Amino acid sequence: MNRKSQELKNLLISIINTQKQNLTGLVSDPLVDFSRNRKIPYENMILSLLTMEGNTLTNELLHQFGCNTTTATASAFVQQRKKILPIALEKLFHDFVLQTSQEDNYKGYKLLAVDGSDIQIPTNLKDEDSLIITKEGVTPYNLLHLNALYNLLTHTYEDAIVFKRKEAGENKALTEMIDKSAIKGKAIVIMDRGYEAYNNMAHIQEKEWFYLIRIKDFGQHKTGILHGLELPDADEFDEYIDLNLSRKQTNEMKQLFQKKNAFRRIAHNKTFDYLPAKSKKSDATVLYYLPFRIVRFPISQDSYEVVVTNLDAVEFPPDELKKLYSMRWGIETSFRDLKYTVGLLHFHSKKVEYILQEIFSSLIMYNFSELITSHVVIEKGTRKYEYKVNFSVAVHICREFLLKENIPPDIELLIARYITPIRPGRTRPREMKVKQAISFMYRIA
Repeated sequence: MNRKSQELKNLLISIINTQKQNLTGLVSDPLVDFSRNRKIPYENMILSLLTMEGNTLTNELLHQFGCNTTTATASAFVQQRKKILPIALEKLFHDFVLQTSQEDNYKGYKLLAVDGSDIQIPTNLKDEDSLIITKEGVTPYNLLHLNALYNLLTHTYEDAIVFKRKEAGENKALTEMIDKSAIKGKAIVIMDRGYEAYNNMAHIQEKEWFYLIRIKDFGQHKTGILHGLELPDADEFDEYIDLNLSRKQTNEMKQLFQKKNAFRRIAHNKTFDYLPAKSKKSDATVLYYLPFRIVRFPISQDSYEVVVTNLDAVEFPPDELKKLYSMRWGIETSFRDLKYTVGLLHFHSKKVEYILQEIFSSLIMYNFSELITSHVVIEKGTRKYEYKVNFSVAVHICREFLLKENIPPDIELLIARYITPIRPGRTRPREMKVKQAISFMYRIA
């Protein structure tokens, strides 16, 4: 058996067993819950949540624990999972990430992408924080929103925050993940237009990291970072902006605001965490220094993108920024694999607290599978295309590996048998429809 895969399995089980030693804050009543011998003890409950697929709950249990008369019923499983708080799986996810951190880098930088994805859950008209009502005649639905920090080089999730759709925005999740991150060294955070905000840039600057954010182009919107700046009248440019931000509106500051590329006022109703939320005329003027580059480059014969970054212009010229931004697509494909391959849409409950258990279980299973498949060696030989691991098959094998002892002696060798060609240059229109949770009526009976 490959030592690395066994080490990963042992590590994950070790973290679960460590949790079991002190369940304070992880279960409803740490003095009582899981203190007696049951058919499904704590460690088996966690492994069960991690290895669930798209079957009915009864069939999942029969698969996991064997088809015999001693297998726990679905009712017994629900009674046990009720004791586990969602934070238990969230903590397991973070502990596993912390202990599997790798040193992969690009020119000495870690490459991170931040994005969010809606997760449709079973409809509950009473849950107003997640309920979405569009228009008359359209059935209302409920959404959670997964905000993720994704490592583009190791293809693993570094952090995740889940909100009900109406509770908080992506920008708040971003700043929270950045501020609490334990990642050491230099990092570049790559983001799409939804994260265009001075506050996000400032949080990353305070972390002593770097950012690359696609922003609205000329004519796309009358607000945004480009609006009000004096920039070259050209299709392509790389302009350095030395900006000072302030909330003050004194006569002196109003004069300075005329220098559009040097001073910018932040309205009091706009979030900016490094300036006083309120200020009196008698208060001293507070400025926040935020230097950056605005770069506009072509992506096709007649279309352009605009990005804002604090990366060095010599080390990262426009062509390099274009290459970096294109790598951000990795987080988009990870969401697809998380939902369809790992099975994030196959929930085994309608209650939000149980769904949160399964979301973080899916994130752990995704990382576990990616870490194992990263060690699979595929030789091209005489094939026409380069090949990669069939991640769908790999996830299934990793589930079996985590759940059972009776497995092939080398799972990397087994995974390497199931590969798929890499065909570069293929594109298709992006489908923006929200993907629905798989109804309980359509599970394998």
